[in-house]
Amino acid sequence: MISHPAVWTNSTRIDDFVANFDKISVAEIQDRLENGSGALLLRGFNLEGLKKNSAREAFLEWCQTIGTPVSQSTSGDLVFNVEDAGLAENDPGNRGPNTRKKLSFHTDRCDVIAFLCWKQALSGGENEIVSSMHLYNEIEKERPDLLEILQSTFVYKRHTVDGGNEKAYCEQPVFSFCDEHFACSFLRVLIARADADPALPNLSAQQREALDYLEEVAGRSENAIRFLQKPGDILLLNNWVTLHRRSAFTDHLETEEKRCLFRIWLSMPNSRPLVPDFLDNYGAVGAGEIRGGMKAAV
Repeated sequence: MISHPAVWTNSTRIDDFVANFDKISVAEIQDRLENGSGALLLRGFNLEGLKKNSAREAFLEWCQTIGTPVSQSTSGDLVFNVEDAGLAENDPGNRGPNTRKKLSFHTDRCDVIAFLCWKQALSGGENEIVSSMHLYNEIEKERPDLLEILQSTFVYKRHTVDGGNEKAYCEQPVFSFCDEHFACSFLRVLIARADADPALPNLSAQQREALDYLEEVAGRSENAIRFLQKPGDILLLNNWVTLHRRSAFTDHLETEEKRCLFRIWLSMPNSRPLVPDFLDNYGAVGAGEIRGGMKAAV
């Protein structure tokens, strides 16, 4: 059983994670993300008078005071627009964040993920976050046999937009501990793509059951915190102790009013050590090392 501030359940509310943008220091932000709950919602990033690109740049500049932004594409993009790109489902460049559909609980390939809300959807697009430490505790109580499987490695196929890696796949656990530091990493879509690839190992029946159970526990109404980001809200999540997803949404008809969040992946100076299994996917596993993101295409 894990006892840590990042273990939170339905007794916790989003208000417990809220702070005023102008009244919290960089040091406190870093500490709360790594040693506290792992989730922080900052209200009041000033967007007044800013155009979209200027807001993106201002957000990037601020994030650089918190950690080191890492690339979210093979071309080195440090800011990613989470908005409906209108791409076909089978388009190789299609990514879940660029659709209007509901996303499943997952983590991103970085220590901390940062979102700034620029525009809200007409309806929907709610954030949901859950403590992965709490999920670990629940599965340990209910299905310790599956918890053991979730601490073994799963094959991940490289994303279609991740062309800078030499290997077509990597292997990493969902739950792990390194020097008593907990870490959770989970993106089922890439596990499923590996399973569907005849050139890669298939999931066993037990592995599939363990992944299904993890998603079932994460999806229980009593475990997830739901809220809607407003323009000027910054959401910061430590990927090693939280999972996140968003609901489907209906967008505005006017282009300038369509839902858009700016997303930045951060490598943190006070990050935890990781087990060696993450080296292939993150590029480094030592505490405080620059890691995560996508490599440039060769």
